[in-house]
Order: sequence, then structure tokens, then C-alpha cells
Amino acid sequence: MGEIFRKATIEDLDGVELIYKNIHSMEEEGEITTGWKRDIYPVRKTADAAVVRGDLYVCELDGRVVASAILNNIQGKEYLECDWMYKAKDEEIAVLHTLVVEPAFKKNNIGTKFVAYWENLAKEQCCKVLRMDTNARNKIARHFYSKLGYREVGIVHTVFNGIPGVELVMLEKKI
Repeated sequence: MGEIFRKATIEDLDGVELIYKNIHSMEEEGEITTGWKRDIYPVRKTADAAVVRGDLYVCELDGRVVASAILNNIQGKEYLECDWMYKAKDEEIAVLHTLVVEPAFKKNNIGTKFVAYWENLAKEQCCKVLRMDTNARNKIARHFYSKLGYREVGIVHTVFNGIPGVELVMLEKKI
């Protein structure tokens, strides 16, 4: 059985929260570097708010939530500080937030498939530009998005989701 990408429901929150916790544990053990902090970001409340807004999506494999992301047109205030390459109206810009994949499923290319799902969703919504951000410390994500055709267009120094001293790398792709 293949992956199923869909809008998340309240029933998916336990699975999403477990992925967040597993990633936080790997960060604390020095296995990965995301720049995220347990009990600050991302947390269950992050996913819960996205379910309420209707913009949390999940990837389900064999009945288990193995990835999630927030997909919308919301550009945070940090996005105003970036000199973007492509100009577009807000409703023509799709934004990917907080893409997470259960570490045990990283080798299944679920991250790549999730980004492709988002890109197709953005095209269906007549978006012209795709944007996202990642922590400058997250070299794995930076390399991953670069391989998918996203260009780093700037770094914004900020307090992000309650975490001080973050250097947000802003990424963009035209569709």
C-alpha cells in the first residue's frame, strides 16, 4: 500500500505530536540539527492550531501518520524582511511550514513526495511562487530543498516561534 496525502483531522494529532517528539529527541541526542526546541516549537499546539485552520496535512502509510506539514498562503512577519526574487500577490504564494517526517521513514522519500504533493496543490490553487524557511543550522533541510530546486534568497535574523537568535534561511521557487 502506498502513501496517502490528505488534510489532517483531530484524530491525527497524536501521530503528529509523536513525530515532533522523536525529532526533538534526535536533536537533543546530537543526531540531527534542526534548531527546534522541545516544549517550544513545534509542539502539539502547533499542529492543533493548524487543524483548526484547516491547513495541516499528513502523509499516512499503512494506517500510520508518518509525516506532516502546514500548507497555506501565510507568510510570517519575517517574510517581509526578505528581498524575494519573485514578486507575486499574497494569494499567489504558497508557503510550506514545519515539514516533518518520522525518522524511521526518512529513507522512503516521503519528504520529497510531500513537497511534490504541496507543489501540485499550489498549482491547483493557481499559485505562482512557492516559499518556505528553515533554520540556517539545519544543513540537511537546506541541502534537501536545494536538490528540489529551491533557491536560498536571504537570511533573516529573528526570534522565531519563541526561539531567540534564529537565522532563518528564506527559500523560493517559481512554478
